[in-house]
Amino acid sequence: MARYIGLIGYPIKHSISPSFQQAALDYHQLGIRYELWETSPAQLQDVVDDLRKPHNVGANVTVPYKEVVLPLLDEVDDLANLVGAINTIVKKGDRLLGYNTDVYGFTEALGKERRFDPEGKRVVILGAGGVARAVGFALAQRKAASLAVTDGVFERASALAESLTGYVERASASSGDCETHVIAFQWQSVSSAEAFANCDLIVHCTTVGMKHSSQEGQSPLSLEVIPGSVLVYDLVYNPWPTPLLKLAQKAGADILGGLPMLVYQGAASFELWTGKEAPVDVMLSKAKEALTGVEK
Repeated sequence: MARYIGLIGYPIKHSISPSFQQAALDYHQLGIRYELWETSPAQLQDVVDDLRKPHNVGANVTVPYKEVVLPLLDEVDDLANLVGAINTIVKKGDRLLGYNTDVYGFTEALGKERRFDPEGKRVVILGAGGVARAVGFALAQRKAASLAVTDGVFERASALAESLTGYVERASASSGDCETHVIAFQWQSVSSAEAFANCDLIVHCTTVGMKHSSQEGQSPLSLEVIPGSVLVYDLVYNPWPTPLLKLAQKAGADILGGLPMLVYQGAASFELWTGKEAPVDVMLSKAKEALTGVEK
């Protein structure tokens, strides 16, 4: 019997996850197919329930379901509970377990691709959805000096800032050395260079600029507000480079796209599903090939 893993999201036409996940599954000759399961909000409950069927192994979860899917699962691991978002579902028996590998993927890419250590750095996070939550907690755990969070819906940014502040206070009380300062600010302020004047890292966590999205071809920031001394990390990976990264290059900033994070989080998910070591080099090569059309 064929077995399946799927990506649950909406929309997901832009996704290249099947290309590199299938390469990893075939590398280990596992007889599992990785598919795109585009899922409307009305279908979400049924698609998650279908994961319990014998032929399904698990799933990845992407926008816009990383937070709302939590109550549909039987158990969520400690990190995913802390973050308040999952991106990986693993079926154990007839139970569905939720995990967050975005935290690992984000920091792994930041370290391996740019050798950027967040400790003591000032960061602006654009967006406050599921992936932004993973980014915020990853940076707080690694002792960033400050996190400024914004979102088109200010209440979301405020809620994330409150969660991060609570985590920092608890960590500081237990260890005494976690002093990340967290604020939320209005999205309208991203049109001002003042919002980014003193930051070391800008992390873009929305879908603005994403291929096949309603805001394809757009950038969340204008050229004028991007400091030349900053690292701009756009978690949108398709297209490459994104409109934001093109502007960041023009501004003289260092850039990092979302492809390495996608692969590193995917590798961690692969190991949760299969119990086998992910062939990361194979996955990276296939992901780059799928994105650029050039064989690596």
